[in-house]
Amino acid sequence: MSGNRVEELEETVTELQATVAGLTDELVETKERLHVLEAHVDPELDEMLTGSADSTDGDTSESVDAQTKPAESNNEESADGDEIIVA
Repeated sequence: MSGNRVEELEETVTELQATVAGLTDELVETKERLHVLEAHVDPELDEMLTGSADSTDGDTSESVDAQTKPAESNNEESADGDEIIVA
């Protein structure tokens, strides 16, 4: 009976190791995608901040809205194919 228990525990350890390896890979991929998104968004954010600081008229809010709408549509497009499902 103890032999079966050892085999069960070894199988459980193997499954857990595979799960940890898979989650580690997903974490690395997610960090890479996050860095790409941050690199893409940071220049846009700088432009919005400097644009609103330089301008004193009411047109600034319209230009900020125009700049954020393309970013929102990009998020919708990328969200369809980047779903991660962990079972």
